[in-house]
Amino acid sequence: MTDTSRPTPYSLAELVITAAAETWRHDGEIMATGIGPLPRLAAALAKTTFNPALQTTDGECFYTASPVPPGPATDTPPVIEGWSPYDRVFSALWGGKRHAMVAPVQMDRFGQTNISVIGDHARPKAAMLGARGFPGNSVHHPNSFFFANHTSRTFVAGEVDFVCSAGYNPARYLNGQPPRGLDLRLIVTDLAVLDFGGPGHAIQVRSLHPGVSFDQVQDNTGFPLHRLEHVATTSAPTAEQLALIRQLDPNNVRRTVFKGDPAGDRRAA
Repeated sequence: MTDTSRPTPYSLAELVITAAAETWRHDGEIMATGIGPLPRLAAALAKTTFNPALQTTDGECFYTASPVPPGPATDTPPVIEGWSPYDRVFSALWGGKRHAMVAPVQMDRFGQTNISVIGDHARPKAAMLGARGFPGNSVHHPNSFFFANHTSRTFVAGEVDFVCSAGYNPARYLNGQPPRGLDLRLIVTDLAVLDFGGPGHAIQVRSLHPGVSFDQVQDNTGFPLHRLEHVATTSAPTAEQLALIRQLDPNNVRRTVFKGDPAGDRRAA
């Protein structure tokens, strides 16, 4: 007999996957893109639980009936639902039929993000990917965000070092208004879940991970956060969700994201 009185242990990675899956709960049939192992697994969890209509792909040229596990290929080949070449991907993207969870290096209080350079663009301390698709993606479809390390170096004071994606900064627009297509939604970090629901799209803490205080999140953020009267605790994964996550990630790629967080033995629900 299973002892249901004891909480089911789970890792920080599994908590984050469960929280990030909510990104796609009400989206219906769109293309879900999760950049990085945890956002990818979050999209997979959403598809296999509450939003089976999601179309998932991550670099493959097809949509699959079930999400493809990250890491080495498994013995079971995926069931192909449809073809997904660049033309179809960009048609979905430009038509707003995509919701991506991306992983920038910096974000500011306006939701502007940076994946290009750290420091001055003319003489950067570090050069990264370049702006890539961030400018167009940010105004054509909904975007959410994942940060593995919530610090004031990632959530910066002032503007990000190089603005790669549109945000709610009125100074960046001729009429002071962001484009109508701008739709920034959820932010999931190792400390909390945040969104843009504060006054004037201010970033606010939506839930705190177990053991984390609002002051801890604020101290690790370079700008003031809007504080709700009551901030919830991020919901722990259920036993069913944990079982699914472990099926979706047979290679245990999630274990590589947070140091000192081996899957299944960090926390208890």
